[in-house]
Amino acid sequence: MLSDFSFHTERRTEAECKALLKVRRKELAGLQQRLEQAKLPVIVLLEGWSASGKGRTIQSLIRELDPRFFKVLTVNDPTPTELRWPFLKRHFDPIPAAGKVLFLDTGWMEESVRAYQRGELSDKEYEKRLESINIFERQLAAGGYLLVKLFLHIDPQCQKERLDHLAADKDTAWRVNEADRRQNKNYDRDLAAFDRYLSATNKPWAPWKIIDSTDAAKANLAAADWVYSQICAALEACPVPEHPEYHWPLAPTLPLAQVALDKTLAEKDYRKQLKKCRKKLADLHNELYRRKIPVVIVYEGWDAAGKGGNIKRLASALDPRGYEVLPIAAPTKDELARHYLWRFWTRLPKTGHIAIFDRSWYGRVMVERLEGFCTTDDWQRAYDEINEFEKELSDEGMVVIKFWVQIDKDTQLTRFNERQADPAKQRKITEEDWRNRDKWDAYETAVNEMLARTSTTFAPWHILESVDKKYARVKAMKIVIEALEEVMKQL
Repeated sequence: MLSDFSFHTERRTEAECKALLKVRRKELAGLQQRLEQAKLPVIVLLEGWSASGKGRTIQSLIRELDPRFFKVLTVNDPTPTELRWPFLKRHFDPIPAAGKVLFLDTGWMEESVRAYQRGELSDKEYEKRLESINIFERQLAAGGYLLVKLFLHIDPQCQKERLDHLAADKDTAWRVNEADRRQNKNYDRDLAAFDRYLSATNKPWAPWKIIDSTDAAKANLAAADWVYSQICAALEACPVPEHPEYHWPLAPTLPLAQVALDKTLAEKDYRKQLKKCRKKLADLHNELYRRKIPVVIVYEGWDAAGKGGNIKRLASALDPRGYEVLPIAAPTKDELARHYLWRFWTRLPKTGHIAIFDRSWYGRVMVERLEGFCTTDDWQRAYDEINEFEKELSDEGMVVIKFWVQIDKDTQLTRFNERQADPAKQRKITEEDWRNRDKWDAYETAVNEMLARTSTTFAPWHILESVDKKYARVKAMKIVIEALEEVMKQL
């Protein structure tokens, strides 16, 4: 891409460019109301050479915009704390709400290319990083986001002159560092690195626009023209990414109707095993923290199946400073305005910590599917998106453990009635619980499909037979212990 680029092809004069740019800025401002009405979120990503004018271009683009509807973010190298999360988390965190625009002064490109050049990523790891970025951008586009990606291009002589000019002024000298000089000195090497990245991430739903940034007025106009045209096209019809064909490595699962629910545990054995499991989990949690291994534990299951009590016993073995239980309710207005995975990316544990999700991203293929809160295309696409999400976590070194807490209809009815009769437990039973019970068969069909399509070898489902809650609690703890011990063996 960059190797075939021709500089100085724009023939307009500087005065002509400035006049046209003034008009285009007003037109961009006029699109804001349409973006708000269409609930179209936009990410404008500016990448490019040091001193290529990214900040200047953003300043030009936002000149006439209403500041209540956009945000500008400068993305620097990750901090030590940010490095304790999966790579994509800090880029998922700031994605805009529906109808809003986010301008990024560099983003995931510069971070990735620099990490590769510094030797922090091997060839294999860098290829995986590029794959992760393509998945990230495709999921955003499929979720209704518009990604506008600009690369500001200058030649080595222009870059050197700009760096020298900045360094000569005491008020701007701080903007030139050793990395900028090194980039100019090794221009051809970095050109090849940028070219490789751009070619690998140039997709129909998120294409790159390379802009000759030698002349500021012409570059600003080219950027404004491209952003305007991309937004107009998206308002007419957002490009839908072609969904890839996957062959996930699946772990076998039984349909729920075939799960034997006669498993029991005597009170004496329960107390004995609970004590033993707590001691083992406490030791493993200390080792997890020392080795900086993050863990995600997901609980899904029928209403009144015993998820809360199961989580309580599991958490009782852990150091409270190193875990968090995350009850997932209906999404808030702020969460509904973003990609459905956003509220889970933002809750991931850092290295050495454990996040326990009481319900999770699987709501997309259960309650959202059955209650009509998303389209058929949305929930059908979500199986692969969820597998991609969990594969990303697994590849980043995170342990993902998933539980489905299983009971039968009769047990649920008994527990519902007990809750309704006990004033201390009445808060646990709602009209929604009864409505969901009426849809048991539809939910069972959805759950069976969910288990079959998302029980992967890197994040398998485990069924907890919970007619006897004591049995289910000990089984969950033993599964967690086994999973963590297996990880330790591999280190």
